[in-house]
Amino acid sequence: MLALNRTLAILATLFSAIAYGHSAMFDDYFVFDDTNEGVSAAEYLRKNPGLVNTDNCTEGRARGYLCKNVDLKAFVPKADLGGGSSANLNDIWGWVDPVTGHEIAIIGLTNGTSFVDISKPTEPVVIGFLPSRKGGKSVWRDIKVYADHGFIVADAYGNRRHGLQVFDLNQLRDTTPGSTLSETAGLSSFGSAHNIAINEETGFAYVVGSKKCSGGLYMVDISDPSNPFYAGCFSSDGYTHDTQCVVYKGPDSKYSGKEICMGYNEDSLTIVDVTDKANPYQISRTEYKGSAYTHQGWLLNDEHSILLLNDELDEKNRRTNTTSYIWDISDLDRPRQLGNYVGPTAAIDHNLYTKDDFVFETNYRAGLRILSTNQIQSGTMSEVAYFDTIPGSNSAQFSGTWSSYIWFESGNIILSDIGAGLFVVKPDWSAIKKR
Repeated sequence: MLALNRTLAILATLFSAIAYGHSAMFDDYFVFDDTNEGVSAAEYLRKNPGLVNTDNCTEGRARGYLCKNVDLKAFVPKADLGGGSSANLNDIWGWVDPVTGHEIAIIGLTNGTSFVDISKPTEPVVIGFLPSRKGGKSVWRDIKVYADHGFIVADAYGNRRHGLQVFDLNQLRDTTPGSTLSETAGLSSFGSAHNIAINEETGFAYVVGSKKCSGGLYMVDISDPSNPFYAGCFSSDGYTHDTQCVVYKGPDSKYSGKEICMGYNEDSLTIVDVTDKANPYQISRTEYKGSAYTHQGWLLNDEHSILLLNDELDEKNRRTNTTSYIWDISDLDRPRQLGNYVGPTAAIDHNLYTKDDFVFETNYRAGLRILSTNQIQSGTMSEVAYFDTIPGSNSAQFSGTWSSYIWFESGNIILSDIGAGLFVVKPDWSAIKKR
């Protein structure tokens, strides 16, 4: 019986690894769930024919979607993005063509990556589709940009041979819309990976959640984008789910000018000095009350003293409203929590980014939420705008907005809705700043 139990335990572990495939500590509980989403934007308009159907946010609606101080510019259904009608969306990033100035949305799909020109935001053009490297399919795909090249990783069992896919974005300039694209280069020294971060100041990419480095920071020199190569490894704290790496400009003088990675390591904020790729070392590892799955975060600004962190499972497991954790990291050896922002809905938070001291959260069923940080030193924030791609439900389920890209000069923001498609929206900053 003991031998049988041991065999069953081994099999259970094996099948768990196949199902989730990328977590050294915990299962990633994401399973796309579009049940009970309620009345859609289109259904709302049909049931209320007397309402003004406008893309501008008017009386709390834009083309049927719930909104506040955010206008809708365009929507591209997932079936039109090149991956087929069944290909759901995941991560999203952006690029500006240095020659034409065109703004390009880069959209991860389960079976590849789509490129959409949004320079005329009300008339997006799907330029092309890049199939997944080695032909894999996965819920998770992640993209970042450096030196006019896209760097793509994919996760889970279906992408166990994927590695790093590199695509020269300059090719898009002369591509016939609707084309199937080919990769420029690749790196096969790791297989599947959950995420990739790039420090554009140093020309290094940080692959995380792979089968190498215990799932920690797998460092790649991309200074020559078409010839990426392995540069170092940090594995001491095991699996890293996401990271942001910067040349440190904050108040902790011990680390001035050092290259520092903020790691979101499932149950901790883990800060690592990666200046010497051959000898990276852990500066601090900080757990926090209420943690369920430390997912992702971002520095507030270039002062590098405040950081925002989200936890993907606290809403579902602890039945709290959307909670964002505010950290003072002015002492990298001893980060301390300033407070929590608790939002107005029960939706699960996923990815957040910052610009001009505003926080932009994509919170699955609650959509894009924009937060003011005027009071952040006291550990609080306030919501000033939103655009909700699933207006009929804010429950803690895994559907809706996966991520956003917020840094286009035009002010347009792109959102990836997992089961729906690409949204192009624009905040009304004149209204937001009147508050």
